[in-house]
Amino acid sequence: MTEHTLPAHRQPATPDAATELLGLSDLATTSDTPSAQQRSGFAEMGRAITGFSAPLGVLDRRAFTTNVATLRNRADGIPLRVASKSVRSVPVLHAVLRVPGFQGVLAYSLREAIWLVRDGLDDVVVAYPSVDTAVLTELISDQTLSDAITLMVDHPDHLGLLASVHRQAGSPTHRFRVCLDLDCSYRFAGLHLGTRRSPIHHRQQAVNAARAVIATPALNLVGIMGYEAQVAGVNDTSPAVRMLKKLSVPELTARRGEAVSAIGELTELEFVNGGGTGSVESTRIDPSVTEITVGSGLYASHYFDHYTTFTQRPATYFVLDITRIPAPGYVTAAGGGWIASGAPGPDRLPVPVYPDGLRLTSREGAGEVQTPMTVAAGHQVGIGDRVWMRHTKAGELCEHLNELHVVDGADHLGVVTTYRGEGQVW
Repeated sequence: MTEHTLPAHRQPATPDAATELLGLSDLATTSDTPSAQQRSGFAEMGRAITGFSAPLGVLDRRAFTTNVATLRNRADGIPLRVASKSVRSVPVLHAVLRVPGFQGVLAYSLREAIWLVRDGLDDVVVAYPSVDTAVLTELISDQTLSDAITLMVDHPDHLGLLASVHRQAGSPTHRFRVCLDLDCSYRFAGLHLGTRRSPIHHRQQAVNAARAVIATPALNLVGIMGYEAQVAGVNDTSPAVRMLKKLSVPELTARRGEAVSAIGELTELEFVNGGGTGSVESTRIDPSVTEITVGSGLYASHYFDHYTTFTQRPATYFVLDITRIPAPGYVTAAGGGWIASGAPGPDRLPVPVYPDGLRLTSREGAGEVQTPMTVAAGHQVGIGDRVWMRHTKAGELCEHLNELHVVDGADHLGVVTTYRGEGQVW
């Protein structure tokens, strides 16, 4: 793996320093809920970043600490695993994992998982199967890595590949830790609502898959994971979606419970992972689930504004300079084309939130190198002003930034490096 030397100002904060910087020291030593903090205003946060060049990312510490506490309260005692894709900052991961109630990381790449373990983490589940034989060989050749990292499987070909890598690595005594991915989509009347990931949907399919893993000497089945995207990843402002969730949750609870119970008769599992930020309340009452994954709720990107069962505070922003006034009622910002992944649509666009009265144009949206916006009547925005934007997806913001500036009101407290800032991309 390539090593990168970072400038002194971009060296990652130690876990202790990151915990202090992000305001989590008190939460890390108590399970009590902190008192509510007054929200930081854009004007005062703007003063905190005066002198720093745009584009830049901002993490509002008051909102962030509130979100950490809110997620813990929502889980009501169920351990929370942190989805790294929604964070993409090692200092932030370390700090959150210091807080009681949070344990382990759900990574999105095996190379990422190895990097995180070598940085000090000791419980990383890779949410997606890997077929990279070189990296799999690196994993199984190192017992420390093998003890800390769990791989995802859902197909016989995954098992065969892992067995082959284990054999070619000299058949070490330690085995690949693996987790079965259970398809948690909702199916009715020929419709498939949810993700297209695992082929393991029904109880018997799960049992057959578990038996195949158990019969493979190179593998150790330690967990089951299932992501109910149609509940966790879809906001519920429409009656139709709320009805879908009302139907899906009990069906999944019963089906997942049956699969977990049946597999539990074959082998002892260490964990059953479910949910996401958008489904904490429904996932926590599933008796078969032992942990819930959360991530987006920490930064609270704008996609999570439209849920009726919970509220997380916006905690991250990106800030652009206004550089043009192309016509009355319009301004143009430098940069801004930070569009989210997923099916193309207006909900993938960033949202300008300050100053008031700004909206993206329908013809250009978020531009590649500049972004025009309309200015509502009665609002004044000029060249040299700054616009604050919110990304649709939490972690994807960090793909564009080397660091996030941590602010508390008008106080600039420091920076936390992102994966990109540490020279990593997965």
